[in-house]
Amino acid sequence: MAGSQLGEGRHLCAFFRGDDEAHRVLLPFVLEGFASGDKAVHVVRPDQEGPHLERLAAAGIDPAAVRTSGQLEVRHNTETYLNDGGFDPDRMLVAFESMVSANAKSRFPTSRIICHMDWAARDRSHQEHLVEFESRVNEVWRRHDDTVICVYDLAKFGGDMVIDIMRTHPWVLIGDVLQQNPFFVPPEEFLPELRARRAGHRSS
Repeated sequence: MAGSQLGEGRHLCAFFRGDDEAHRVLLPFVLEGFASGDKAVHVVRPDQEGPHLERLAAAGIDPAAVRTSGQLEVRHNTETYLNDGGFDPDRMLVAFESMVSANAKSRFPTSRIICHMDWAARDRSHQEHLVEFESRVNEVWRRHDDTVICVYDLAKFGGDMVIDIMRTHPWVLIGDVLQQNPFFVPPEEFLPELRARRAGHRSS
């Protein structure tokens, strides 16, 4: 984060209430990245692309210029995460590995990736697979120096989901407070628990 040294495991979950709060808290991190010459990948809802670019412009960033230079890449979260309406953790792991590996060969030192995850709130059937993905993707971030922030709107996700999401991220940002996550469970421990939970649900 802006001015913070995260060390290893630069995979954060961030919990906010609404887009305005998320933008206010994350803006210093975004601006620091542009000033440092880092690549910015912002994965937003399709209806938020315009407002998102307007917020960047209001903060002094020229969206057209940084997109032309390749420093800013804006993606839609539904297209990024959902393929034909379904969510496939294996496909997404390959996609994220390709994304950060490609940047490692580019002129940008590292990537700062911000992903708005509210696409999963629309269909609860995606959420179990999302939790699996959030745990497994830690293996990707262990191999790279990029930072990724998964943004969750507290008004859109239930308590059980929020707890699982917290357990799959080494760092947690709640409002203005960033801290190393005491509830984080490494994937080699969390995934067997998740599989046992699934087996229990199937047998009940």
